[in-house]
Amino acid sequence: MAEAEWVIHLEHADILQNENLILREVNLDVRQGEFIYLVGKTGSGKSSLLKTLYAELPLRNGIGQCCGYDLTKIKRRQVPYLRRKLGIVFQDFELLTDRSVNDNLEFVLRATGWTDKKAMASRMEHVLQLVGLDTKGYKMPHALSGGEQQRVAIARALLNTPHLLLADEPTGNLDPQTSLEILNLLLAICSAGTAVLMASHDYETMRKFNSRIMVCDDTSLREVTEINHAFGVA
Repeated sequence: MAEAEWVIHLEHADILQNENLILREVNLDVRQGEFIYLVGKTGSGKSSLLKTLYAELPLRNGIGQCCGYDLTKIKRRQVPYLRRKLGIVFQDFELLTDRSVNDNLEFVLRATGWTDKKAMASRMEHVLQLVGLDTKGYKMPHALSGGEQQRVAIARALLNTPHLLLADEPTGNLDPQTSLEILNLLLAICSAGTAVLMASHDYETMRKFNSRIMVCDDTSLREVTEINHAFGVA
């Protein structure tokens, strides 16, 4: 496989939070268009791994590449350019509560260098259509359900056509049916070519959609073949 087809390549990488070793000797390769579940106990290193991938935490030991950037050598000024190739979705949505859906999206576009108003309007309309909210751009976040707010967060993450979507417990605050809808949406995004790495505790929903599973356990990251094999560390 050509190197360009890998969106994540970690080799013997140590994941640290401050000076504390969270995960040791991590090896992980993710291809374009792959969907991967990241599971493990609370505090086992899932979020720290994601933060390392989007350069919130430095990678000091090992080899690490994400979307074409060397995580061991990346400069502060390069981080925004890395994050333009990433989409990041959090459990608590992190929307600007004093702005409409469209204004939330426009804020991100302007922050990432967009200036053409017509192009911005077209892009916002497109991502809202992708997540099924094309008639709700005028609404404020508080007027939306939790599932709709998470759809806005996913739309925001798709604005810059990312190579990789990092989702940190995206269904953690949602009911089972809404969780299923969000997972279906993420799978559809993946099918269109965007790699998805999703940290989750939602095993019941995950059972409905088999995919590659990585488990954080006792400072290590390992792959298992079935979600049932992860229960001992969940």
